[in-house]
Amino acid sequence: MALTLSGTNGVVGAGFTVDASGVSVTAGVGTFGSLAAPAAGLTGALPAISAASLTQIPAANIVGVATAGFGNASGAYSQGITMADQWRITAGLQNSGNSDFSANWERVDTNIPGFIGEGMTESSGVFTFPSTGIYLVRFVSRGNSNQNQYIGSSIYVTSDNGSSYGTAADSYDSSSNNNYYFTNFCEAILDITDTSNQKVKFTANTTGTTATWNGSSSSNETAATFIRLGDT
Repeated sequence: MALTLSGTNGVVGAGFTVDASGVSVTAGVGTFGSLAAPAAGLTGALPAISAASLTQIPAANIVGVATAGFGNASGAYSQGITMADQWRITAGLQNSGNSDFSANWERVDTNIPGFIGEGMTESSGVFTFPSTGIYLVRFVSRGNSNQNQYIGSSIYVTSDNGSSYGTAADSYDSSSNNNYYFTNFCEAILDITDTSNQKVKFTANTTGTTATWNGSSSSNETAATFIRLGDT
């Protein structure tokens, strides 16, 4: 038979045994120092349990895919790399003096290209960032030249939407022979807090005779890489 406890007086004793027919509490609240019940035996509507007081969850119990919620404005929880983009010039640039790489840009689109998130936008060689954040910007260029005291390329940045530019990074080579092949590489980490005004462009610099920077639509010869590392 079932054991029914009711009323306000309660039952006091050293303990009791309940058989398989169960226990029914019809009034008041049952308080237990500990309760051991198999999950299969829990039925009915359970109260909502807040996770606000949880201090740790064993790693083995975290399953599934987290789609959002692990990042915050202070960067205490990293979301990892959310944007990676690569661009290149598709036709060569001949230069004597200083010139911007202002034309023939394309997003890399051949030979298993990789791309993450919302990428950069480009207009006449000026690149706009898709969102605020800390970005790694890399620029590599290669070409050929006759005798030149120096052959260089630079990453230029603006904080006033192009009214003025400053040099964030540059790299130089030199040639002492005709038809000399050169390679430049430079990079900078930028803190982008204003996508309307903070932008980048790339320039070619030479002294002496004209140099040619190579371009291609099938491989990266003169190319820029943009990677968002985290929140600003």
